[in-house]
Amino acid sequence: MLVVCENQNWKGKSTNMKVLKHMFDANREWATTIKESDPDFFLKLSNQQTPEYLWIGCSDSRVPANLLVGKMPGEIFVHRNIANVVVHSDLNCLSVVQYAVDVLKVKHIIVCGHYGCGGIKAAMDNQEHGLIDNWLRHIKDVYRYHQTHIDSFQSNVDKFNLLCELNVIEQVANVCHTTIVQNAWKSGHELVIHGWIYSIETGLLKDLNACITKRSEISKIHQIE
Repeated sequence: MLVVCENQNWKGKSTNMKVLKHMFDANREWATTIKESDPDFFLKLSNQQTPEYLWIGCSDSRVPANLLVGKMPGEIFVHRNIANVVVHSDLNCLSVVQYAVDVLKVKHIIVCGHYGCGGIKAAMDNQEHGLIDNWLRHIKDVYRYHQTHIDSFQSNVDKFNLLCELNVIEQVANVCHTTIVQNAWKSGHELVIHGWIYSIETGLLKDLNACITKRSEISKIHQIE
């Protein structure tokens, strides 16, 4: 059954205010601008999506995947969550990866974190944050793996920035450890996994040199025969 949202307040009285009208106005303006430059853009977009890239990023509203790299709708397949984490038990993320690799045949998977990540910051303190604490435990594990290195820095800011970077590198490894990616490599699918980080202060991306292109480049224990 289709339920139409009535424009009423919680007491059931009608209001005169259009719900988020400014966003629909902005949408029409955006669509008009796109069609003026390419009249067939939306027709072509509706028929097929053929992105070469899967972007696994943070949910932070300041890190919009397409805009950062100057790509239009249809050019990047996107999955986002708190702190760009890839967990072997997260069926949501794994389903996105499988669809991107097996169906869309993407050529690149980009794990992109960002400095100043609230999820990373929350994982570094000893406060209770609610349900999300279960998710943050994955980031705390990254801290534990690299604790000696991280604790060698005196500045808390340096520690924070380093964990943002190390978390990306760890998630790149987690992507590579999936059967999805390894089966793609075994089948001859050219697939490159990248680790990037974004600075909100400068607007610039940084390559963390965590690029993986084949099964032999990951740890032996995680290689699937």
